[in-house]
Order: sequence, then C-alpha cells, then structure tokens
Amino acid sequence: MKITITDAASKWFQDEMGVTAGNGVRFYGKTYGKTAVHSGFSIGLMRDDEPHQPIALVQKNDVNYYVNDRDEWFFKGYDLKVDYDVNNDGPMYDYVPNHE
Repeated sequence: MKITITDAASKWFQDEMGVTAGNGVRFYGKTYGKTAVHSGFSIGLMRDDEPHQPIALVQKNDVNYYVNDRDEWFFKGYDLKVDYDVNNDGPMYDYVPNHE
C-alpha cells in the first residue's frame, strides 16, 4: 500500500489540524458511511504522533501520514491518494487499485 498526500491536502492538515514537523495523521476504517470501494464503512482520520506497526507511511513536510496494521482490511488492494476538496473544504480520498 502506498499513501500520496498532495500539497493542497498537506496545507489543509497544517491549517485545520495544526500539524507541524514531527506530528502524525493516522487514516483508518470505521463503521457506518460509504466510500467508493466500501459500503457500510468510511475512512476516518485522527492526529496520532506515534505510528504503531504501520503498513504504509509517507512523510510530507515532515509530517507522518500512515495506516496501522490493524486497519489493513480497509485498505487491502488499494493505494490511498489524499487531496483537498475545495467544495467541501476538507480532504478527499481516492482509492487506487494496487493489485496486491
């Protein structure tokens, strides 16, 4: 699994969540909602500066963006691209098949 954070998304995380160098953002699967690839589940995010057994981690502007091993089920078979959605003033997610 690979995570991509666009420049616009990185700016949103810095401005809205206050993340700075050394901080972290964890993405995870949660019940209820819907994504382009899941029904009954949606993506969640939270500020978490200490990754626990990440299956994917990328640094953007010295901030760690990651998915832990316990959420592998949600992202299995997909890479995650996080961009900024100007219409909703928040992150938007693209699940890109990775054929793993």
